[in-house]
Amino acid sequence: MRIVALAGGIGGARFLRGLLAVTPSSEITVIGNTGDDISLYGLRVCPDLDTVMYTLGGGINEEQGWGRQKESYVVKEELAAYGVEPQWFGLGDRDFATHIVRTQMIDAGYPLSAVTEALCARWEPGVRLIPMSDDRTETHVVISDEQGRRAVHFQEWWVRLRASVPAEQIILVGADEAKPAPGVLQAIADADVVILPPSNPVVSIGTILQIKGIREALEAKTVVGVSPIVGGAPVRGMADACLTAIGVDTTAQAVLELYGSPLMDGWLVAEEDAGTALDGVLVQARPLIMHDVESAGAIAQAALDLATEIAARRGTAPQGEDAR
Repeated sequence: MRIVALAGGIGGARFLRGLLAVTPSSEITVIGNTGDDISLYGLRVCPDLDTVMYTLGGGINEEQGWGRQKESYVVKEELAAYGVEPQWFGLGDRDFATHIVRTQMIDAGYPLSAVTEALCARWEPGVRLIPMSDDRTETHVVISDEQGRRAVHFQEWWVRLRASVPAEQIILVGADEAKPAPGVLQAIADADVVILPPSNPVVSIGTILQIKGIREALEAKTVVGVSPIVGGAPVRGMADACLTAIGVDTTAQAVLELYGSPLMDGWLVAEEDAGTALDGVLVQARPLIMHDVESAGAIAQAALDLATEIAARRGTAPQGEDAR
């Protein structure tokens, strides 16, 4: 079975770990969000790509859900001693190595997709991880505070401000010129099913969908999503602040409508959101909290089963021994 998944950070990575557990023989391609990418201390940092890579490769800090396990922060402390900014974004010593290698390769002329492939050669995540684009894009947030109305990088709004200052606008800078990375559109075209994990619908999945040609390619496929909203609240993080910024309610219903029926064919919601409905979309309710790999795998299997049911109704059941 050939599966494509769009993924942001922690929620997407943990879902993918469950997906791998229930479909070990499937060919899985992950299209990763790069809107969160930022340059710090002269290094290019790709938080969402690294979270997927570390999680699936066994190097993630399980308690945090991001960063490396058994991490130390000597370099961060030394930078702070020199007064180097920003001090609100903490990179660990082991994590620094990844960003140094990435930046050296980019400076040598390698595109981000080739760099990501090289980094994954060490971690062996069990999936093909491709950035949404090799072109530089960054999510910025327009806010108004004591300094006036201004735009800040998404990471500053998310990490330093903890989304406490209301976002007036969220903009993916560079989206107008960005093209899908090599392999993205072909992977979608070849896919038996596409899954949208429970990642942030605005700044993770939403950014990927802004890259030219990706949404159009997905609309030709069977697409099943897993709601990141349970009972009117995000499962993790501050997705509600992002949804509010674009005028969307924090409900499974509103997120489904945000994605829209031209894109979505199936939608998994939590049991407390069982009334969710949209014409043209098959909605099913089930427990959606990922306590561990087993529960994440159960959600992933439910998404695959839903995709199989949709395809069977159309007479185009997915291929592969894992399809049921």
